[in-house]
Amino acid sequence: MSTAKATKKSAFSCEPCRRRKRLEERIRELEDQVANLSKSPASVAGSSHSSPPVSGAPDAPSQTARHASDEQAMSRSFRSLKIDDKGSITYHGATSFFNLPSDRTGPSSGEVPFLDPSTSDTDRQQRERLIHNAWHQRAMENLSEIPEPFQHLLNVHWCWIQPLFNFIYRPVFTRDMQSMGPYYSHTLLNAVISHSIRWGRIDPSIKRLLDESYQGGTLFGKHARSMLFEELSNGVCTIPTIQTLLLLSAQECSLGNSTQAWTYSGIAFRLLDHLGICVDSQRFPGSVQLSDEELEIRRRIYWGCYFWDKLICLYLGRSPSLQHTSISPSHIMFDDSAENDLWVPFGISQTDTAWNYPLTTAHSASCFMSMCRLAVIFNEILLHMYDPLSQNTDTEIQECLNFQEPLLQQWWDQLPTHLKIDPVSLPTLAPPSHIVTLNCLYHAFKILLYRPMLTGRGQRECEGPSPVQGYLAESVTSATSVIAIFDLFCRTFTMNYCVLSLAYCVYIASSIFLLQVQAAPDDQQAMRKLTYCIQCLQQVRQISPVIASALNNINKELTAVGIAVGSSVQQSPGAHQSPSTAASLATWRLRWDISTATARGPAPQSTHAHTHTNTHTSRTRPLRCRHAAKLRLFEKPLR
Repeated sequence: MSTAKATKKSAFSCEPCRRRKRLEERIRELEDQVANLSKSPASVAGSSHSSPPVSGAPDAPSQTARHASDEQAMSRSFRSLKIDDKGSITYHGATSFFNLPSDRTGPSSGEVPFLDPSTSDTDRQQRERLIHNAWHQRAMENLSEIPEPFQHLLNVHWCWIQPLFNFIYRPVFTRDMQSMGPYYSHTLLNAVISHSIRWGRIDPSIKRLLDESYQGGTLFGKHARSMLFEELSNGVCTIPTIQTLLLLSAQECSLGNSTQAWTYSGIAFRLLDHLGICVDSQRFPGSVQLSDEELEIRRRIYWGCYFWDKLICLYLGRSPSLQHTSISPSHIMFDDSAENDLWVPFGISQTDTAWNYPLTTAHSASCFMSMCRLAVIFNEILLHMYDPLSQNTDTEIQECLNFQEPLLQQWWDQLPTHLKIDPVSLPTLAPPSHIVTLNCLYHAFKILLYRPMLTGRGQRECEGPSPVQGYLAESVTSATSVIAIFDLFCRTFTMNYCVLSLAYCVYIASSIFLLQVQAAPDDQQAMRKLTYCIQCLQQVRQISPVIASALNNINKELTAVGIAVGSSVQQSPGAHQSPSTAASLATWRLRWDISTATARGPAPQSTHAHTHTNTHTSRTRPLRCRHAAKLRLFEKPLR
């Protein structure tokens, strides 16, 4: 680039240049760290950001040792991965057209046998190579020029979607976008942009570009779908095909198109199996030789699918499809470079002198892995408490509560401090969006763990005080925590940037406040909290139409107990406020008396019964049988 050209560009792009220089300095610092770490292998192997194992899952060290011989025996019968006649990596079981019974005797000649990563000393080098490559690609990405509105919409995805769901491995996607490599496709790019439209249209200049040239943004979705089905028709599907399906599924789910959302996710999960991504390709490589990047990508897309499987089953009230087994990909991800990225709430104007979001560490890697560990626990709750096909028995539900309750508590106790939000002592500004959603999902999952007990399920007879009061106290505490954290999010970022999973947490919280109102219509505090939830859901409905069904459910129940919805729900603050004017929402927070529900901590826990406490007095008064059954409404899916 000529000096004249560089000078001219900097004159019109002073802020991007300053950001680029800051990033270049950071990259130099990190490269120096890599050089130093390469001299100290032990420090790298003990990285504080490496993913701890799931308690009770196959990755736990004790269970890994316990089942080592079983896995070795299984590896002799499992045929591992192969490359099919179309060049795709796949696997097939013993009953398929592609194997004979004799194939089960062991690996064929030339096939790489079972590899135990615990006996390999290559993990450190693999981690170093991936992290160094990620930093290099981020530097190249910041130097590349992508025209608007594409760059803006990509940045929306990297900021608000990627850290939570991790559908796309960013360093490889941005590199292959320049070189048309295998982990980029025009189909995937159109899906990313289409999914980001509703956030991108908040910016007036981007909205104008979309309206003038791209049919308001709908053109990207049309292209993504037509190209997707062309790929499916050709029968050559890749990892970008799965990523496209996941993004389309998420978008359709938010729009309330449950048929499309469920179908897209189902195809994605089928392809996950077809391409052998459901198999740990590092332990069972078979005849397939995979690079560090390919191993990392396959692990990430597996866990991204696993997490989305739990969320869409939650939204639609379905049975989960993906189960983590002894041959599933490891939950360890070597590239944790995103942990130390700077997170800026992209798209929110910081021209308001009263509000300026400080430089904040993203903690994306630890947040995503914590979310995966939480998803493993919640999978059991879905299977044993909310499976609509198996009709879980009361005994099964009680056993699930007894087993998963301590695991949820253990997860929270082990959650790093930088990922925890204390609803009693909230910060002035919310942490990054994905950390907010992680905390709200934890509280929502706790509510879902206890809620069947409030409807008369589980243990019917017990000695001593009824455990229902303890379950209700826990549920009210978590529900109040959800709206406290959600309010912090809205006051910091506005409701425009609320993802569907965050809105769902508000819906789950509202189910507890509704139960309180049904049991005691004069409970003004519960009514205020419920009213706040309704106001928030009304606003989110403008960007996520699926929320309309949630509001209809709540309104019907309020009408049934003689509460006029119109009189209880006043005009709420506008969804398009700036962070400074959104501070009016804080008046609700003053009325909540959050400390009443949370400052005293959780109710005493027991695997058999919760003892009665008076910490909530009238706010958690005993349930009345004629009202408890009404909460069964919330065992139904959002439709």
